[in-house]
Amino acid sequence: MKQRVIVVGGGVIGTMHAWRCIKRGYEVVHLERDAQPQMASVRNFGLVWVGGRKSGVELEVALQARQLWSELALDAENLDFRANGSLTIARSAAELRVVEESMRLADSATRGWELLSPSEARKLNPALQGDFLGALYCSQDAVVEPATVLSSIRAYLERSDSYTWVPNADVVGVVEIGLGVSAETADGRAFPGDWAIVCPGADHKSIFAGAFSQAPLRRVRLQMFSTEPFDVEVTTSVADGDSLRYYPAYDVPSLKALPDQHPIADASKMQLLLVQRKDGSLTIGDTHEYEEPFDFALSEPEYDYLIEVAEDILGSRLPRVSRRWAGIYSQRTDGAVCDRQYASDRIVLVTGLGGRGNSLSPAIAENTLDQWGM
Repeated sequence: MKQRVIVVGGGVIGTMHAWRCIKRGYEVVHLERDAQPQMASVRNFGLVWVGGRKSGVELEVALQARQLWSELALDAENLDFRANGSLTIARSAAELRVVEESMRLADSATRGWELLSPSEARKLNPALQGDFLGALYCSQDAVVEPATVLSSIRAYLERSDSYTWVPNADVVGVVEIGLGVSAETADGRAFPGDWAIVCPGADHKSIFAGAFSQAPLRRVRLQMFSTEPFDVEVTTSVADGDSLRYYPAYDVPSLKALPDQHPIADASKMQLLLVQRKDGSLTIGDTHEYEEPFDFALSEPEYDYLIEVAEDILGSRLPRVSRRWAGIYSQRTDGAVCDRQYASDRIVLVTGLGGRGNSLSPAIAENTLDQWGM
C-alpha cells in the first residue's frame, strides 16, 4: 500500500511538493483553507527568474527548478509555460557599466546572459521603443500565468488516483500519532497520513507559530497592478535598471557607483518588472515594504512612478489600469534559499522563499523529499 503524504497549503510551494510526491509514487492529500489559493502565489508576475539569482546555492536551485518547470510543462499540457527570456534595460551609462561588468562574472554563461545593443534588444522584443543604452538578455528566464498555473497543475494531478484535493480545509493542527500523522481542521475533520508537509506561506501565526517565531523570517508586502490588453506583443519579460540593485547576481564593484534612486523608488525599495499576460494585459510592479504593521491601503504615488518608467521603456502610453493589489510573502532574513524546519521525524515546515517562490519551489520540493530520504 502506498504511503500517504498530507500537504497543507495550496499555494505554489505546497502544490510543487504535492507534484513531486506523486512523481515519486506517494499518495497525496492536499489541503487548502480557502476555496482556491488567494495569497502570494496568485498575486505575482508568474516569473520563473534565473538570471538575477545569487551565485552559488541559490543559482543552482534556480537552474534545477527551471528544468523541473520544463518537465512539468510536458506533464500538465494546459500549464501555459513560456520560455520567453527576459531583458533588463540599462537606461543610463552607470547601469550599462553594471551590466557590462556582470557579463564578466564566471557564471554569466550559466545564467544564459547576453549583452545586447538597443537595436538587438528591439529585434528580440519590438515593443521596446523607448530610449536606452543596452539590455541584458537572459535566455533561462520563463513565465507562467499566476491566475491559472495552480489550477492547471491540480487538473493534471487529479488525473491520478493517488491525488486528492481538499479545499475549504482550515488546518488548525498537525500532530504525529504513532507511526503517522494527522492534520486536524477547524470544522473537526481529521486527515491521517504517514508524512506531513506544511507550507503556510506568510501565515506565521497559526499552526506552528512557535517554530516560525524563532526562525529568521519576516513578511514582505508588495504592490502591483495590471492593465487592459496592450496592442503590441511584449515578447520577453522586462526589468528596469533598478532591478540591478535588487537582485544579488549583479554584486559587482560598479554597482556602488549607481546614482541614488528616484525618491519614490528609494522610499518603497522599488524595481520595475513587466510581463505580458496571455490575454495581452500587462502585469507591472513592484514595491517592497518590510516593517509591520503594513498599511491596509494601496499607495498611489508608487503606481504613478511605475507607469512613468514603463512608458519610458516602451516608448508608448500604457493601456488603462484595470486592477491594483497588494500581496504579502514570507522571506528568510539571512539570505537562505528557504526556511525548512522539521517539527518531528514525520512533519516538515517549508516557507520563507521570499519573492522567489514561483522560481524556486519545484527544486525546493525535490530537495525536501531528498533530505527526508523519500
